[in-house]
Amino acid sequence: MAHFAKLGINSTVIAVHSVNDEDCHNADGIVDESVGKQFLERLHGWPLWVMTDYDTWEGVHRNGGTPFRKNYASIGMIWDESKDMFYHAQSFPSWTLNETTGVWDPPTPRPLTYHSASEYDNENKVPDAYDWNENTQEWVKLTN
Repeated sequence: MAHFAKLGINSTVIAVHSVNDEDCHNADGIVDESVGKQFLERLHGWPLWVMTDYDTWEGVHRNGGTPFRKNYASIGMIWDESKDMFYHAQSFPSWTLNETTGVWDPPTPRPLTYHSASEYDNENKVPDAYDWNENTQEWVKLTN
C-alpha cells in the first residue's frame, strides 16, 4: 500500500490517502511516485500530491529499511521540497529544524527526570512533564 500527502496552501498537508500498489505501478511493475500522483489527480481532480512512507518517523525507518522523507506525513505538517522532507510547524522561534530527523530541536535538551507512580509505589517511576518557556529559554517542570 502506498501513501500520498495531499498538499494545500504553502505546501501544508491537508489529507493523506492510501493507494493500492497496483495503481502506482509503472510499465515495469514497480511502484512509481509519478504514476501514483497521476492516479490521484485523475481520481480527485487535485494536482498536488507527494508520496510519504508509513514506516518512517524522525528520520528512521521502523522496520530497518531506508527512511523516506524523514516523517510520515500527517494533516498540518509541511512539505519542504528543497529538503525532501515532511515536518511539523516550528514550535518556538528559538528551536531549529534538525534536517537529519525532520524534528524541531530546542536550544537545550528536555530534562529526563522521574517521579514515583504514587505515594505508595516507589518502584515504578513515571517521566516528569516539562514545558518550554520561550521567554527564559528554559524547561519548566510541571507539577505532578
